[in-house]
Amino acid sequence: MIWYLLGINLITFVSYGIDKFKAIKNRYRISEYTLFILSFFGGGIGAIIGMKVFHHKTRKLLFWLLNIIFIIGWALILIECF
Repeated sequence: MIWYLLGINLITFVSYGIDKFKAIKNRYRISEYTLFILSFFGGGIGAIIGMKVFHHKTRKLLFWLLNIIFIIGWALILIECF
């Protein structure tokens, strides 16, 4: 479970970086839906770190709220499992 969460958070973090780079270059972007799905499947911490490091999606309240909700959800799942 730990390896899965590390991997999905790394993938999510990198996705935010790629999307920011593509936004700067006016290229085809990663959809917001995809970023939400990555967070839903355990990448919430990677998303928050990516938002801060890349200064990406930081003004969108929905991204903050959903990522926090997903982090809390995964924390509850981990508490139940261990």
